[in-house]
Order: sequence, then C-alpha cells, then structure tokens
Amino acid sequence: MGDPAEPAATARRARTIAALGSTLFFALAPGVVAGVVPWWLTGWRAADSPFALRVLGAGLIAAGAAVLVDAFARFVMEGIGTPAPVAPTERLVIGGLYRHVRNPMYLAVAAAIAGQALLLGRPLLLAYAAAFGVTVWAFVRFYEEPALTRRFGAQYERYRRSVPGWWPRWTPSDPA
Repeated sequence: MGDPAEPAATARRARTIAALGSTLFFALAPGVVAGVVPWWLTGWRAADSPFALRVLGAGLIAAGAAVLVDAFARFVMEGIGTPAPVAPTERLVIGGLYRHVRNPMYLAVAAAIAGQALLLGRPLLLAYAAAFGVTVWAFVRFYEEPALTRRFGAQYERYRRSVPGWWPRWTPSDPA
C-alpha cells in the first residue's frame, strides 16, 4: 500500500511548480507589457497633468497590480497551473474575481497601462492601452476561448454563459 501522505505531497509539489512558473510568467508577460514597454515608450518622464488625474492614475495602477497578484495566486491555488498557455491549469479557474468577469488579468493590465498614462500625463500610453485591448480581445476570441472549450468542455461553456468576458458583473456568478 502507498503512503497516505503521498497525495498531499504530490499536490504541494504541483502547486510549488505552478507558483514558480506563474512567477516567471508574471515577470515575462504583465511585467513586460505593463512595465518594460511603457518605460520604453516614455522613459517614465512625466508631462504636466492635473493632480486629480495623477491620483486617479496611481489608483488604477494599484488596483491593476492587486487584481493581477490575486489572479496569478488563484491560478496556482485553485487551478494548479499557470496563466501561460504552455503550462495551463489542471482545473478551470472560476473563483474570486473570475465570478465577476472572465478576463480580470487583461483588464488589470489595461488598467495599469491607462493608470500610467494618467499618472505621467502621456496620451501615447492611452493609445498603447487601446492597442493592447484590441490585441488581447482577438487572442481571447480566436485562441483562448476555443482552447478552453476543448480543454474543459461543458464546464467552460456554462461558465462562459454565466460570466461576462469584459464588463464585470456587480454580483458574483455561481457558474458551478
């Protein structure tokens, strides 16, 4: 007979690997898209902008960062995997903010970029945020949704019918 502690050890190992992969992907994807590219476009040089817009920008950046950290942690703990297409989750992630909107990570990155535009007073970053939005919409529509349908079938279809993709619900859905 096997060791009764073995399934728990296997689960811990899987979550540790998922956490390491998610940390790497966090640096490579949102870190580049919402960090390196805006820096490359602006050098973090601020133009003159009203104080209220700078405060709103800082709030958007903070909210975007908080949503991203929560979503990445949820992929590790709930999904036992990463947001990276090359290392997907074992389970469909539908808890937390995913009960309000299907794409909180993409919305968080867009919010962080828009927040930088307001904080720095740089309209170029608003154009970049719009280009990012169009790009991720196409990625979700033509790659991610079909891939999730193939992987999770009826469970994903129920979730997709229950939770909006881009405009969050005020009340959480219970897609289970």
